[in-house]
Amino acid sequence: MQLRYSFRLCLGAGQRAALAKAFGCVRVVFNDALRVREEARAAGLPFVTSAELSKRLTATKNTPERAWLGEVSSVVLQQSLRDLDTAYRNFFDSLKGRRPRISAPRFKSKRDTRQSIRFTANARWSITPGGKLRLPKIGDLTVKWSRMLPSTPSSVTVVRDSADRYFASFVVDTGPEEALPKTTPAVGVDLGLTHFAVLSDGRKIDSPRFLRRAEKRLKKAQRALSRKQKGSRNRDKARVKVARAHARVADVRREFHHRLSTQLIRENQAIAVEDLAVKGLARTRLAKSVHDAGWSAFVNMLAYKAARYGRVLIRIGRFEPTSQVCSQCGVKDGPKPLHIRVWTCGACGAVLDRDINAAINVAKAAGLAVSACRAQVRPGLLPAQRSEAGTHPKQPAQLVWEQAGIPGLQAGEDVKSWTTARTPA
Repeated sequence: MQLRYSFRLCLGAGQRAALAKAFGCVRVVFNDALRVREEARAAGLPFVTSAELSKRLTATKNTPERAWLGEVSSVVLQQSLRDLDTAYRNFFDSLKGRRPRISAPRFKSKRDTRQSIRFTANARWSITPGGKLRLPKIGDLTVKWSRMLPSTPSSVTVVRDSADRYFASFVVDTGPEEALPKTTPAVGVDLGLTHFAVLSDGRKIDSPRFLRRAEKRLKKAQRALSRKQKGSRNRDKARVKVARAHARVADVRREFHHRLSTQLIRENQAIAVEDLAVKGLARTRLAKSVHDAGWSAFVNMLAYKAARYGRVLIRIGRFEPTSQVCSQCGVKDGPKPLHIRVWTCGACGAVLDRDINAAINVAKAAGLAVSACRAQVRPGLLPAQRSEAGTHPKQPAQLVWEQAGIPGLQAGEDVKSWTTARTPA
């Protein structure tokens, strides 16, 4: 499988200028190619192929108006055309129903807060013996290495984010030799807001609420930005401060997700999670808290780490009644309001914690062996529920018989004789 490793770059003024020139050239090539295809579509002409776009790019570089395109590496310009092909392919696949619906490719703007260029092996970029990243027509960039790459990278992407930070993102191939030793534990995970994750073994991980804790600092930065004159240098500086404040929140949230997902992957052979409707929950009054939790990013981390280290990740349906079923006897007791955190099962009398009970049911729905609360993974045979027997769901059959004046089944009496004796003539 392919993984991406990102490292921070420390650049000088000249290197920033060279990267800015490369970002601009890539943007111009992308927009020119998109304009050619849109004009062909409007005129009813056939779809312009990538080979034709590449020929036009070569011819354009030889003209006096676009001679400055030759000042950057030709590989990044060709990769810009590949990015356009990928955007069109994803758009066509969305029209055919192969992926979620997305819009058609749009023109890039120089005011976009995120800029990137990609170098493949054809660009002959390298990592110097001193640990610097050498890029053609840009120079040697200082990289803050936080760990070693597991293998030789196949490409590198230089990214400038909205907070005016530069990163080098390497794509590497990893093999099955990274699989962890097999272990026996399995766990079910119930994601929430009060507690970010509740495990089927009874552990509860509190939600850090990074955005809520940083709201005061964010409000101050955004208030200062709103007071700056549009188009001024001070407004641009204030915008960067706001972007850095938001980037700090995103970084600490990502770090929390990585630490927790790695811990779960190392400790358990199989992990079960619930497929949550995050888009639907993000349209409710809990939208800010839902986005602050970042459930989708956490589950995606679990997915790729499980595939990388030889673990099993199981996703159960979002309509499983995990909060309505008793994890001890398996009786469904109906929905409960959110303020009810502890409840007593009416069938077996077990006192259940709402979140832990849901986590155990998540593991049961996935077929995992969970020993928490000594609950059975596959409950044994149970008698029919009272609603199925035809009596009131809150009244046992013996009470119904006594209210009707009919004595119940006595000791030593079989069902056939009881029915014959009590059937009207």
